[in-house]
Amino acid sequence: MKYRNINSISILSSPQTTKQNHPRYPRILRKTQNHLIHQTTHTKMRLPYADPSSPTFSSPSDRAIIERVEARRAPRPLQPLDLTLLHSPPVADGWNSFLRAVRTQTGLADDIREIAICRVAICNRAWYEWGHHAPLAMKGGVSDEGMEVLKREKCERGGKGDGNEDAEGLSGKQWAVVRYTDEMTRNVRVPEEVFDELKRWFDEKEIVELTATIAAYNCVSRFLVALDVGERNKLTGPDDVAH
Repeated sequence: MKYRNINSISILSSPQTTKQNHPRYPRILRKTQNHLIHQTTHTKMRLPYADPSSPTFSSPSDRAIIERVEARRAPRPLQPLDLTLLHSPPVADGWNSFLRAVRTQTGLADDIREIAICRVAICNRAWYEWGHHAPLAMKGGVSDEGMEVLKREKCERGGKGDGNEDAEGLSGKQWAVVRYTDEMTRNVRVPEEVFDELKRWFDEKEIVELTATIAAYNCVSRFLVALDVGERNKLTGPDDVAH
């Protein structure tokens, strides 16, 4: 069975809708999560999703962890990744705190952050990650042409010049992020010329935040692919992913 994006519930998609102010939120949230958990019995899952309503999570500390994860995801329900991580509540809690900082507490522009995450997804063939972040990259201002570049197995900057001008839908600054992300993800060691190019565009704080983002989403993608979260491993490329 092909994975379906069961989290796209219109009543929860509005920025104005929150867990606190929508009276139907708890019922919809539980129905959505129960459907996802039940679905694992009909599909080949490496691990079943954890059930947050299970007595396993009856301790005050575990309930507090679930509430913190739900608060970060609101107004959406818990995601398949969350329901996998919750097999180990302390890991889920630390993961939630770290990713919250990386996603929402840095000064990186949306396009820069999402370009890095999307390239990590392509390099590691993490289609679940691509499916979540490609729309965010477009929302952040990456052009259609630029998105096609990000889909490539191997990204090399086309055109000539000093690197300041746009090429194939990406700016010189965006290309610097692509190269840095690819080197970190594929080779770990980053050549000096790639790092020197990065320093042309970013200050020290931004470089630390970008490096942390790339490292964090390499962690995320490896977790997703190893456990086949969302059953995306069978897909052959980014164009097979439904957003």
